[in-house]
Amino acid sequence: MLLCGAALHAASPAGACTRAVYLGPDGMTVTGRTMDWAEPIPTSLYLFPRGIERRGAKSDNTLVWTSKYGSLAVAGYDIGITEGMNERGLVASLLFLPESVYERPGDERPVMGLSIWTQYVLDNFATVDETVAELSKERFRIDAPDLPGGKQSRLHLAVTDASGDTAVFEYIDGNLHVYHDRSYRILTNSPAYALQLAVGDYWRQVGGLAMLPGTNRSSDRFARAAFYIEAVEQSADPAIAVPTVMSVMRNVSVPYGISTPGMPHISSTRWRSICDQKNRVYYFEPTLSMETFRVNLADVDFAEGTPERMLRLDDGQVYSGDATKRFVTSPKPFAFLLGA
Repeated sequence: MLLCGAALHAASPAGACTRAVYLGPDGMTVTGRTMDWAEPIPTSLYLFPRGIERRGAKSDNTLVWTSKYGSLAVAGYDIGITEGMNERGLVASLLFLPESVYERPGDERPVMGLSIWTQYVLDNFATVDETVAELSKERFRIDAPDLPGGKQSRLHLAVTDASGDTAVFEYIDGNLHVYHDRSYRILTNSPAYALQLAVGDYWRQVGGLAMLPGTNRSSDRFARAAFYIEAVEQSADPAIAVPTVMSVMRNVSVPYGISTPGMPHISSTRWRSICDQKNRVYYFEPTLSMETFRVNLADVDFAEGTPERMLRLDDGQVYSGDATKRFVTSPKPFAFLLGA
C-alpha cells in the first residue's frame, strides 16, 4: 500500500477541506478546519440542548436516542450537520471523501442518515474512546441521499476530544474503517486515509524546511498542514494558540473563485473554524465577510427543555467578537435530510 513520492502524489486525486489538530502544553487542544465547496453553502449555527429526542431515519428500522450532551452544530443547506463541538469539548467534522462506499449487498441493519451522523456523535459521546467503542460495533448502516443539485454525499468523519485523542471513520466498499490514534492530527479529502498517512510519511522524510508542496491538491495540503501544525509556536495561552491554528488553516485554504468542474470538493474555501476544546470556545470565519466571531459554550444554557437556537449566516449576515448572545430561538425543530 505504501507508494513512494511521485507515484503516490499522482495517485491522489485533488480535493479540498483540511482539518488539523494542535496539541499544545497544559492540555491546550485546538482543532481547525476549512470548508471548501464549488458553490456558496447556506450555513447556520445551531445550539442544541440536552434531552432532544432524535431518530436516524424516517424508517422504523433505525436508531433512536435522546441527546445526552448539548452542542454547537454547523448546518449546511439547513439539512445536515457538517461539524460541531459539544459541551464536553468533543469535536466532530465531516469532510468529503469521493472514495466512500456505504452500501453492502443485502444489508438490513438499522439506518443512520449521513446528515445526522455527526449530530449522533455530538449528542452521545464525551471522548474518542467512547465514540470508537460504539461506532466499531457497526450497529447501523449509512444512508446518503444526494445533496441539493444532485451532488453525491460521500463523506468521512473525524472526531477529536478535549484530550487531543482523534479517530477517523470512513466507509470503503461498504466496510467501516477506523483509524484511532492521538498522532492522526491531519485529515483532508482524498485518497482514503491509509494513503493519506503514506503521504504524511513521505513528506516527513523530505522535511518541511527543505521543501513543501504548494498546490491545492489534497496531498499537498496534507503535507503543509502536518508540517506547520507541529512547527508553529506551541502555547498554553489561547490568545496565542487559537490565532496560530487559524494561520495554519489559512495557509491550506483554497483561494476564492478556484473550482474544478464536476468536483465540488476541489473548490474555494467558504469558511474556516477553530475549536478551542480546553476552554469550549468555537470560532468561525466566513471567507467573504472577513470577520471572525466566537461562541463561548460555557455561557450557553444547554439544560433539557431550553429551546433550539440558531445564528443565521445564509443571507450576508456579519458578526464579530462574542456572538454567543446573538442566537435566537429557532422557529421550528431542525429538520435533517433523511432518506430510507
